[in-house]
Amino acid sequence: MKSVRFLRVFLCVLAAVLAVPAVLYLAGGCAKKEEKGIAVWEQMDPEEQKLLDARIAVFQKTHPDVPITRLHFETELLRTQYQTAALAGGGPALVFGPSDQIGPFSVMKLVRPLDELFGAAFFAQFIEGSLDTLDGHIYAVPDQVGNHLALAYNKKFVKRPPATSDELIAFAKQNTVDENHDGVTDRYGLVFNAVEPFWLVPFLGGFGGWVMDKNNNPTLDSPAMTKALAFVRDLRIKYRVMPTECDYQQAETLFKEGKAAMIINGPWSWGGYISAGIDVGLTPIPRMSETGLWPTPMVSSKGYSVNVNCPEKKLPIVKELVDFLTSTENQVESATKIKMLPARKAAAESLLARGDPFLETSLAQVKLGRRMPVVPEMRAIWDSMRPSYQNVLNNEITPQEAANKMQKAAVEAITKMKE
Repeated sequence: MKSVRFLRVFLCVLAAVLAVPAVLYLAGGCAKKEEKGIAVWEQMDPEEQKLLDARIAVFQKTHPDVPITRLHFETELLRTQYQTAALAGGGPALVFGPSDQIGPFSVMKLVRPLDELFGAAFFAQFIEGSLDTLDGHIYAVPDQVGNHLALAYNKKFVKRPPATSDELIAFAKQNTVDENHDGVTDRYGLVFNAVEPFWLVPFLGGFGGWVMDKNNNPTLDSPAMTKALAFVRDLRIKYRVMPTECDYQQAETLFKEGKAAMIINGPWSWGGYISAGIDVGLTPIPRMSETGLWPTPMVSSKGYSVNVNCPEKKLPIVKELVDFLTSTENQVESATKIKMLPARKAAAESLLARGDPFLETSLAQVKLGRRMPVVPEMRAIWDSMRPSYQNVLNNEITPQEAANKMQKAAVEAITKMKE
């Protein structure tokens, strides 16, 4: 693991020289000198952030002597900033995010194993599939399960959800319109974050592929990957049902403003569409017409991990806060208000008894998905996929060339990681 040791040293030096703001953000974090405060770094969407702020306020009513601060990052920035801060001996007490960040964090020993801190009886209250383990340890307490993509549609424009990928394209073409005939598209048929390969993976599965084999070796140079890349490229370039440039924020804005008929996004976003006044429906991403297979969005949990630098004397109050934030009551509230599937058994049983059709569709999509690998190799695969994926969408290389480049880059990155 020479590269891991090198990375730790390199990032420590980088942090010291550049004085990265996150490293300096120690008030309320886990710097050794810090006494009372608890800092929480997260990558939540706005609706989740509102709920978290409200829960922190409730917690502080009974713990007025424990200042709690929340700092938001986008997902990738959260990972790099946390790594830098924790490697330098600081960082927040708690870091919240998807389970795939657990791999690199645990390998670099930046988060605590939580088995002993919380105990088996505590984790027995959670749905087994919501607990990601690595080398036999649990590194995060989940407040939700799924973290999966599905197709949301505006019922004003789409009267029934598409059942196949051919219908998805047809409905998207019907709803890509220049209403005032000025040569500018006023509404797009389909939008999603076309920057991150996380949104490509469902289609990879729909063509029969996956990102790695059972031994964690990348399997990106495959006919399935070539077809998945071509499918997404064609949505943008051939059918022109998506904007030329479409990142996460642009997709969100277009759908919330009624300027997009359909969007592929996750449960963290659905409550925001309802709040924006959209008459939104939810359906699994349609079955691929060519293969007859369902697309396979990655399924994972999101939760709270404890910084390895957190002093022992602070752990009891940190544990109490995590227990509160992930409680059954709060998970039922999240499911009711923003349609997140709960990770607690009691919360899931309560919600299923109510027969919420939105949550039932979300659960159906989860069953069609595949578990996100939490091994460190997944991080290398994500980073290796992104550049070539963008090259394809910009029509700079062919899908087959991109699949080959992804595979080569992933193999090299994983090899270096294990040296």
